[in-house]
Amino acid sequence: MSIGKKPRMRCPWAGDKPHMIRYHDREWGRPVHQDRRLFEMLLLEGAQAGLTWDTILRRRAGYRKAFAGFDPAKVAKFTANRKKQLLNDSGIIRNRLKIDAAVTNAQAFLAVQKEFGSFDRYVWQFVGGKPKLNRRRTMADVPATSPESDALSKDLKKRGFRFVGSTIVYAFMQAVGMVDDHLNGCFAKMRTDSPH
Repeated sequence: MSIGKKPRMRCPWAGDKPHMIRYHDREWGRPVHQDRRLFEMLLLEGAQAGLTWDTILRRRAGYRKAFAGFDPAKVAKFTANRKKQLLNDSGIIRNRLKIDAAVTNAQAFLAVQKEFGSFDRYVWQFVGGKPKLNRRRTMADVPATSPESDALSKDLKKRGFRFVGSTIVYAFMQAVGMVDDHLNGCFAKMRTDSPH
């Protein structure tokens, strides 16, 4: 009698869709320190407002193409004509406010880079420079916001960023590993314990 391999335990939100499982297993909750990736996640989390993450993740390649490989310097220069073209791009969510915000946020992102040397240095200060490890037992234990996301949201708004309410910012912080909200028992849980 052979003993079967125990299936991997993962956070239930990953569901059974391959792209969601891959995102959960390889990206979500892992510390990100590259500015372009931070800009990508900020843009995508803003695009997700009012929608599901699944909806955005399936369009990620479309967003990458539409928004110059998530290069904030290029996105910051998008003209009114370029933004109008994006409203006809079926590869992304065609929402005028979100498209405008992506360009505005790219400009604000560059200003932060100039002031702090990198967006990474700026954003990680809100969690003291290292991932905040949470011990959540169930999805119901995971909050929509935190004092840190409240503070970051407030500061981003002050700097001219849009679509950066505390709930969006908390989702961003989870995505880039500033907080580790993998549930206790999830195989991906301790990855952010290692120094970065």
